[in-house]
Amino acid sequence: MKKHILIAEDEENILSFIEKGFVEFDFAVTACRDGLSAWQNIESKYENDKTNPYFDAILLDIMMPKMNGTEVLKRLRQKFAYTTPVIMLTALGSTDDIVAGLENGADDYLVKPFKFAELLARVNSLLRRSKSADLQMPECRGLKLLGNGMCGKENRKIYLSVKEYRLLEYMIKNKGRVLTKNELLSAVWDKNFNTNTNIVEVYIRYLRQKIDEGFVSKHIYTELGRGYCVK
Repeated sequence: MKKHILIAEDEENILSFIEKGFVEFDFAVTACRDGLSAWQNIESKYENDKTNPYFDAILLDIMMPKMNGTEVLKRLRQKFAYTTPVIMLTALGSTDDIVAGLENGADDYLVKPFKFAELLARVNSLLRRSKSADLQMPECRGLKLLGNGMCGKENRKIYLSVKEYRLLEYMIKNKGRVLTKNELLSAVWDKNFNTNTNIVEVYIRYLRQKIDEGFVSKHIYTELGRGYCVK
C-alpha cells in the first residue's frame, strides 16, 4: 500500500520538485499551496477517524499565505493529537522558527535549500520509527507504551509525538542507565544531527510535562553533567 504524504509549500517550483520526488518513490501526494488548504485537507480527512490518520507524514513550510505552517501544526496537534509525523520546512533557518515548530509538536525540521535525498531519508526514518514503536511495548514502573503514539500512566492515556515516543521508548529500554545527550541524538535523531542543538533538552522537557507533571510518581531524572535516565 502506498504511503500518503501531504506537502504544503507556497513556492510553486519547490512544491513541484518535492511532489515529483515523492511520486517517483511511489508515494501518494496531496499538494497544497497555502496553509489554509493544508488545514482543510487535514481536517476533512481526519475528522471521521482521529486515531487512524489518513496521512502517513506531513511536510509544512513555515511561511505560507492564509495560514502559516506553525499554525497548521498547532491546530493538528490540538485537535488530532500526535499520530502523524510532521517535518517543518523553513527558508529562515532561525532558532525562533525551529523552536516554535518543535514546541508545537513537529518531529523534525529541514532548512531550505535542501537535497531531496535528505528529505526522503528523514521522512522514511520517521515512518520506520513510528512503525517500530507501535510493535514494541516496553514499560517501567507503571509507565507503559501503548502503541499508536500513546503511553499509559496511572490509568490515563497520553498522546506523544513520533519523536517523543521514540525518545521515551529508548529511555525505557535503557531504564536505570544514564544516557548522554550525544547518545540520545544518535539513537533518536541521527548520527549527523548537529550536536550543538538543544533539541534533547527540549524533548526531555516535553516528556516531563506529559508524563511527570501532575502525577504522583516521577520517571525522568537528570544526572547533572552526565545526562538523563528513566528509573
